[in-house]
Amino acid sequence: MKTQNLLPVRKDLSKMPKVGDIIEYDTMCRVENSKLQRGMNFRLNNSTSVVLMSTVHGAPYQDSIQNEGRILIYEGHDVPRRNGNIDPKKLDQPMFTESGSLTENGKFFNAAQKYKNSKRSPELIRVYEKLKPGIWVYNGIFRLTSAWTEKSEERMVFKFRLELLDEYKNDNKQKNIKTDFSRFSRRIPTSVKVEVWNRDKGRCAICGSENDLHFDHIIPYSKGGSSTTAKNVQILCSKCNYSKNDKIM
Repeated sequence: MKTQNLLPVRKDLSKMPKVGDIIEYDTMCRVENSKLQRGMNFRLNNSTSVVLMSTVHGAPYQDSIQNEGRILIYEGHDVPRRNGNIDPKKLDQPMFTESGSLTENGKFFNAAQKYKNSKRSPELIRVYEKLKPGIWVYNGIFRLTSAWTEKSEERMVFKFRLELLDEYKNDNKQKNIKTDFSRFSRRIPTSVKVEVWNRDKGRCAICGSENDLHFDHIIPYSKGGSSTTAKNVQILCSKCNYSKNDKIM
């Protein structure tokens, strides 16, 4: 069933969202040209890898955010649930499928090991964070720098360390890919995003628009404004945000 009150679909899908942009699931799929039915997508459509993460209550995996959003610890994924099988949460997360090919865990793990052994550049990953059903926030481009397995209760799970990309030139001699690092240093916790989304009812706090939204600091972070309280965070559309920025001296 389609989630109610989703954001309108972006008209211009030729541009990637900016860090902090709020985006609906259907639009995210159009941007990535994929249905995105799984959270780990290694080299999606033979391009940049994509992961979907969540730190909200009840999330199926133990993802975590560190260093003001510059580092993500992403948990690998379980074996597919099948009728009559043991609960996937009681099984080790798999490196290989039943046919012997690498799972998404395995693909990301191998890429991290090759980088660690100086055999290749780090894998670039676009990261989307779930805000609520059907609503996501674009967190930017990260580098996959490490991977390991660790015990979680009675099973082994994969963990992947992702580091925010500031500026990076990959092996294919593409143009430099840049992430707005200053915006990410003032990362807003997920709990605050959820509270602000509900308070502002998914609309721009100034004009009421439901298009091209993102989270904004009322008192700028650079001027001492807090990221950790909903009182200093609001939802703005791009037009109102630019207008606000023009007035800040």
